[in-house]
Formats: sequence, structure tokens, C-alpha cells
Amino acid sequence: MDDKPEPEALPPDLKLLRMLVTLLMVTMIGGFLVIVALFVIRMPGQDETLPLPPALTLPDGAEAEAVTRGRDWVAIVTRDDRILIYDAATGALRQTVEIRH
Repeated sequence: MDDKPEPEALPPDLKLLRMLVTLLMVTMIGGFLVIVALFVIRMPGQDETLPLPPALTLPDGAEAEAVTRGRDWVAIVTRDDRILIYDAATGALRQTVEIRH
């Protein structure tokens, strides 16, 4: 004497909805995995570091505010509104750009 009710079959509309939700879940998981794979593939390798000189000498009275680098140059923005561009390999000053207000 088991008083457990027997499960009823789902209506056809709910079966379709259940299948669509499952398909959506599988599609979203697949898309997420593709995005993660693309990030891993497209990221540059750690061995491709750009060269930096061992030391850069700023002109007298100049204080660095920001630094950025390119493939073969390093730029330093100073507090006195100048951009100093150095050669990345040698550390030699290439160019000075005055910022006008």
C-alpha cells in the first residue's frame, strides 16, 4: 500500500519549453567556452616583453607624473607639462614636447 501519487506526464507545451530552455543553456555554455578560448588564444605571450632601459635620467627639476611605452620608446609626462620621449634600448632622450595651455 503505497500512497505516493504517480507522476503525471507533462503537457506537450511544457515538454517543448523544457527542451528549449535546455537548448538555450547548452548554447550559452558553449558560447562562454568559445569566448574564454578566444581570450586565451589572442592574449600575447609573456615572453614578448618590450625592452626597457635600466634607468632613465630626468632633466633637473622634472618630476614624473605618468609613463607609457611603445615598441622602441618610453614617454614620461612631467608635472611641468612636458612629454619626454626616450629611446627604449639606450635610454637616450629623443624628443621633448611642450604642452601648451
